[in-house]
Amino acid sequence: MTRRADLHMRLEYARAWIRGRTEQRPSVGMVLGSGLGALAERIEDRVVVPFEEIPEFPPSTVAGHAGRLVVGKLGGVAVAVLEGRAHLYEGATAEDVTFGVRLLAWFGVRSLLLTNAAGAVNPSFAPGDLVRITDHLNLTGENPLTGPNDERLGTRFPDMSEPYDARLGGLLDACASRLSIALRPGVYAGLAGPSYETPAEIRMLRTLGADLVGMSTVLETIAARHAGVRVAAVSLVTNLAAGLSAVPPSHADVLRAGAGARERIERLLPAWAAEAAGVSP
Repeated sequence: MTRRADLHMRLEYARAWIRGRTEQRPSVGMVLGSGLGALAERIEDRVVVPFEEIPEFPPSTVAGHAGRLVVGKLGGVAVAVLEGRAHLYEGATAEDVTFGVRLLAWFGVRSLLLTNAAGAVNPSFAPGDLVRITDHLNLTGENPLTGPNDERLGTRFPDMSEPYDARLGGLLDACASRLSIALRPGVYAGLAGPSYETPAEIRMLRTLGADLVGMSTVLETIAARHAGVRVAAVSLVTNLAAGLSAVPPSHADVLRAGAGARERIERLLPAWAAEAAGVSP
């Protein structure tokens, strides 16, 4: 039995378990990153399941990540939300990091919104900015598709010419405009962490075309696209990256920025979910 076949069995087991807990079958999913989990409290008729109770699900150990699956109604739309995620820097494998989004796809999600906290590589960005990710640089040194491929999970060589779906991204832009929320476009560089980047690394990332840097999202996007799921993503800028500010970055900045962005996030994401529910697979 190959490792990828093992993954198929893990997903089947976890999906069957979740379906035994809720009758809802959402087509819209979200992953809430560091400091952004408060939105989950807005979900109505919700079923809340800690990650550790879901068979095969890897834990999340980072402050600001509640580590729960929440299924319910957000703005009248059925959604499945991961309140937290696993990271490479926690010792998780690429397969573990992407298990959550693969499970959402296996559960029936076809439109996925990823959120994260990020540092600003582009000096025109400032803490508190919301940025729609238009593309990414995978600099983690990992790919969740490495190894034998199981066609039940996706094609061997998935197209990544549009990792972030233009239509879902356009809905984000339209919702932000309607709600008078500033939302800028940007390219996200994903690194493994957990140490923050050096000033030289930030200069390198800027030369490569990155506007933001973080320690998540890119592997999830690859796995979701492999599964045929449309992806949109939003970063909350929490700090200026090394060399752009005299203040060193810290995880406390992440949590403070999340609290400061709560009102905008709680307006933007439900509005997007309502629109995304109408997007065809």
